[in-house]
Amino acid sequence: MFTSISQDLQAVFERDPAATSRWEVFLTYSGFHALLMHRVSHRLWRRKIPFFPRFLSQVTRWATGIEIHPGATIGRGFFIDHGMGVVIGETTEIGDFVTLFQGVTLGGTGKERGKRHPTLGNHVVVGAGAKVLGGIVIGDNVKVGANAVVLRSVPPNSTVVGNPGRVVKYDGERVPEATMDHTNIPDPIAERFEAMERELIDLRKRVDNGRD
Repeated sequence: MFTSISQDLQAVFERDPAATSRWEVFLTYSGFHALLMHRVSHRLWRRKIPFFPRFLSQVTRWATGIEIHPGATIGRGFFIDHGMGVVIGETTEIGDFVTLFQGVTLGGTGKERGKRHPTLGNHVVVGAGAKVLGGIVIGDNVKVGANAVVLRSVPPNSTVVGNPGRVVKYDGERVPEATMDHTNIPDPIAERFEAMERELIDLRKRVDNGRD
């Protein structure tokens, strides 16, 4: 846990040019305070200690304006910038070196049980006011634009904007507007199967013509 806290502290200096000293971060950064308390409450939650993890989470919410359920799993080097209004649900899973800005919600879409909150990969950045909802997967190195509403899984190395969220950049290339919905991003495996199917159809026609 202490290693994670040290990496969280280092993440502040790497991603916030306004940070000037460790004491400043410890005393004035609400995002760091909320994350520090979550590291403790999550540890207690995993040990199945009743009541206190939720109570600690609620106290942290009152103090910082950031709500992180103690059941949420958060990786190394996590950074919440500004922080007010951030909500992270119980079954959320967050990878390493992820950044969230103020007003972000990582939430569910209904009252279902089980895995109902998003999974974020490594090096994901979620802009201010964005909503990522449901048991979807956000791939590594994804950037979610401010105020985007993301309801479907997003492939790695993408940029998502808008409501509903749509991919506008994929693997460094802009996605044409005609196919801007991330559900229409080309699937190389599906394309290979389609090519094989066309070859089989062509081969069948040749065989039939040979019989004639």
